[in-house]
Amino acid sequence: MDNQQTSPVTAAMNWFGESVLLKLGFIGFITLVLLIPSSLIQDLIKERQNRQIEVTNEISDKWSGKQLVEGPVLVIPYQTMKSERDAATGKTTYTPLLTNIYILPEVLNIMSHVDPEILHRGIFDAVVYNTRIRVSGKFSALELAKSGINPAMVQWEKAKAVIGLSDLKGLKNNPAIKIDRTVHALEPDFGSVNIFTNNLVTLPDLSAEKSTALDFSFELDLRGSSELTFQHLGKSTNVTVEGKWNNPSFTGRYLPEKRKISAKSFTASWKMAHFNRTLPQQWTAENTRLNTAGSDTTFGIKFIPGVDQYQKTMRCVKYSTLIILLTFISLLFSELMLKRKVHFLQYILIGAAMVIYYTLLLSFSEQVGFDAAYFIASVATIGLIGLFIAALLRSTKPAIMFGGILTVFYGFIYVIIQLQDLALIFGSVGLFIIISVTMYLSAKIDWNKKEISELPR
Repeated sequence: MDNQQTSPVTAAMNWFGESVLLKLGFIGFITLVLLIPSSLIQDLIKERQNRQIEVTNEISDKWSGKQLVEGPVLVIPYQTMKSERDAATGKTTYTPLLTNIYILPEVLNIMSHVDPEILHRGIFDAVVYNTRIRVSGKFSALELAKSGINPAMVQWEKAKAVIGLSDLKGLKNNPAIKIDRTVHALEPDFGSVNIFTNNLVTLPDLSAEKSTALDFSFELDLRGSSELTFQHLGKSTNVTVEGKWNNPSFTGRYLPEKRKISAKSFTASWKMAHFNRTLPQQWTAENTRLNTAGSDTTFGIKFIPGVDQYQKTMRCVKYSTLIILLTFISLLFSELMLKRKVHFLQYILIGAAMVIYYTLLLSFSEQVGFDAAYFIASVATIGLIGLFIAALLRSTKPAIMFGGILTVFYGFIYVIIQLQDLALIFGSVGLFIIISVTMYLSAKIDWNKKEISELPR
């Protein structure tokens, strides 16, 4: 009987088709290649997120922007003399110089009730609010001796009370301020006073009192969007904010001293002394501009939607390489244990299905929310790959097993996405268990024996 010898070309082709090492190398290569579409999906998520920000800004521009309530500050013109000595003649000349005395509140009390609501434009949402703010307090007394101020040079009749508001468009009425039992209308000022970005000014004639230790109070009926903040200007500042919102985010340098958050509402209160403030209680300058937006004297509340689907989807995509690699390794072990071969092209198709999973997740999350979208995309992808495996291996049992493995993987990622403080420890323990199972299964396989056979045609 003639022995049929295998030609070198045939042997090389058989090795190429059946080598486990070659398949492992191919798995690593295709996993790296799939990083390209994964990166493109991350760019798509960022584009959609930027579009959401644009729409939110458009809604805010038409409604009213973020509101920062500042002041009040009392500004009193003060005339001094500037001396100049002539070096040639030795004579000194005096030139009148007009400057300002700035006085902050001794006590500043703020109470605000906020009613947030969500406005929709297409698939995007923006949080806006209406608020009624009541402000009261007392200005500090003018310290003449300590500051070296000549009382005769103080122009009491030109005193100004200034309030800052970041977006004047949000005013729903004509505000007025009560100073020492007298009500004064507030008017916008765009030139003479530049303490804040937008200034509401009134001119209380203090020539009769010649004192700054005066009580004040005013109310603001405002509209705003996404954020409501205040400025710590009082020697003693007390702020209380309440509203119907279950997910407030406290911003700025100061956290509330007391807070209470329920399923439908919240209450927060701040109490601060001037030691936490970088501004003096009184100072003299020609022109002072307080750049308070984002400074260390501002604090308040940001109203954010309960779920940011783009942020969660982005976190899922960052795990895509891990999920794809684990899926390919699980499929390779299924090949070796069942002695059935899966073609290279079929690995590519399975990888493509797992990448498309994230576009499904992104598109559905914009319509039905992240949780429902995650369930829909996961069931669709697991079902598709499970049916594909069943057709390849001519058996439903490995398909069910493989579907269970994918279910564990996607469930593991979902748990990590939901966790915050415990995400790292859960992720580390989960990966340790996965590596342990992989080591156990690899020990069950005889890597020196030819394990993979051709599928029946």
